[in-house]
This record gives sequence, structure tokens and C-alpha cells, in this order.
Amino acid sequence: MRAMDQTGRRCFGDGDPLYSEYHDTEWGVPVRGEAELLERFCLEAFQSGLSWLTVLRKRPAFRAAFLGFDPEAVARLGEDDVARLLADPGIIRNRAKIEAAIAGGRAVLGLWEAGRTLTDLAWSHAPEPRAEADRPRTYADVPASTPAAVALAKELKSVGFRFIGPTTAYASMQACGLVDDHLADCPVVLAR
Repeated sequence: MRAMDQTGRRCFGDGDPLYSEYHDTEWGVPVRGEAELLERFCLEAFQSGLSWLTVLRKRPAFRAAFLGFDPEAVARLGEDDVARLLADPGIIRNRAKIEAAIAGGRAVLGLWEAGRTLTDLAWSHAPEPRAEADRPRTYADVPASTPAAVALAKELKSVGFRFIGPTTAYASMQACGLVDDHLADCPVVLAR
């Protein structure tokens, strides 16, 4: 956990303890691990068109519904499970997004069968870290997508992921620490 220096302002998350905790301890912290990355890619897809806070509030239910995002367990989910998940009020009940999460689990298994990992695939698209002096000053300085995100989305789709485009891929890159878009005056950055 990063210590917080309160001389700056959070990039986001003020006003809700769950959102603040996510910002302060999780967003932009490097994530490696198949289940952890599958969870993040899936949750970013579920967030599409909604607020991230909605997803965070439902995260425990998502973890239960998708069996901790264990790729093998998610890959085994079938049509009966889709029907069950569509009736689960604890999660976002969108058939395309639920089916995309299952496809993501199957895609990870396909990567493994090919001798690859989701971790290696994702991190192969991480750009060089930016210099502290080049940190974004405002959210207007943060792109919605980058060429690396376009390439990541394309590769994820090529192995079987669904519901991921360049914007969702970039949000996943931010969430998983492949890029660190904390603003220059963010307390997380100032505490380093």
C-alpha cells in the first residue's frame, strides 16, 4: 500500500471511501497473474457505458459469480451458467458482457495451450514508463487510447477476447499498471 501525502489532490475517487481506496492502493499498481488480469479485463468490459464506481460496488459479487476469475473455471461456464448470471442482481446483467467474460476465460486457456500467458501478452504492450516531468497535469492530458492500446485490443481479440476495443484496452492498461496515468499533483505520485 502506498502512503498518502495529502498535499495534492486525487486523480479521482474523492467522496466515496471505496473509490478512494481503489485509487490510492490499486489503480496503476502493476498486476501480473492470469486470474488478476482476466478479472481486470472483464470488469473493464462490464464498466463500458457505466461508472467504474458501479463496478467496484459489485466487485465482490462479480468475483463470486465468476469463480474468482480463475480462467479454467470461467472457461467451463456454459449456457445454464449464462442464464443464472443473467438473473444475478449482484452483477451487471448484460448477456454480451457475460458471454465476453466466458470467452476471455477460454481465450486464456487457448493462450496456455499455445505456450503463452495472458500476463506476457498484456505486458508485451506496456510502453516505457514516462519520466516524472512528463506526467499528465490534467485529465485533458490523458489519452483515451494509444497505439499500444490499439495493438493490445487487436491481439486480445485475435486470441478470442470480446468486448474490448482500444478505449477499454487503455483503461485496462491504466488499471493494471501497464501505464501510470496518475496526475502529477496526485498524492499517490507525491508519496513516492
